[in-house]
Amino acid sequence: MRINPRIVDTAVKIGLNAQAFFTVAILVVIVGVIFVKGCPYVNLEFIFSSPEDMGRHGGIFSAIIGTVFLCVLSILFATPLGVGTAIFLTEYTKESGLTKMIRFGVESLAGIPSILYGLFGFIFFVIKLNMGWSVLAGVLTMTIMILPTIIRTSEEAIKSVPRNLRIVSYSLSGTRWETVTKVVLPSAAPGIVTGIMLSVGRAVGETAAVIFTMGSSLRVPTSLMDSGRTMAVHFYILAREGISMEKAYATALVLVLSILAINVIAYYIMNRVITRYS
Repeated sequence: MRINPRIVDTAVKIGLNAQAFFTVAILVVIVGVIFVKGCPYVNLEFIFSSPEDMGRHGGIFSAIIGTVFLCVLSILFATPLGVGTAIFLTEYTKESGLTKMIRFGVESLAGIPSILYGLFGFIFFVIKLNMGWSVLAGVLTMTIMILPTIIRTSEEAIKSVPRNLRIVSYSLSGTRWETVTKVVLPSAAPGIVTGIMLSVGRAVGETAAVIFTMGSSLRVPTSLMDSGRTMAVHFYILAREGISMEKAYATALVLVLSILAINVIAYYIMNRVITRYS
């Protein structure tokens, strides 16, 4: 029996709308619960004072500084490496066994649980390189963790740039490097920035790898060799140990708002850059 195409089209439309609504509803419920339970405890004193008595009192200032250190430095280290690798795979080499092996390695690294990255960082950076539990050990471990995401998203974004743009650039006597920097990368910028934003989200929300390498000190880190904790680690410890659920929800709310603010600022900058180059 042949089903009327209009009925199939309507059914598919209803199904897709339901899936989209369900996905957004889950996000709204999670953010709503965090907002309702955490909002009464978030104020300037909570943000700008350091935690006391294992986090039962005080704020999250040291955790905010630790999060900023970890995210900014990890992105600064991982972005040039990841985008550079993607440019090499797409623009400076032909498809071969080597490129297939690199892609397979990158995809395999992306699927490894974060706890294994934490154990690797603890053994290699903390013990073998004698860095101790420090911001630097956490940053280097996080750089390795987010590198596969940046490589794969950047590679796909660069591949999606129409080949005609490259041909036009070469026909106007542009070199390969000029074509990459002035034609390919500006066109691929939205995809590359999306990958970086996904990496920021993973760095901000990671706990296991950070505890193993950066530690969980309540002090404000003043150098790369100091131990510290991020907001995600602070939330995890407060909730898991039952120290203070009120402070845990307040920390989670600041964490969510920070991620939203980073995304808004990043997309604003990206749109300005695209407008300028286009």
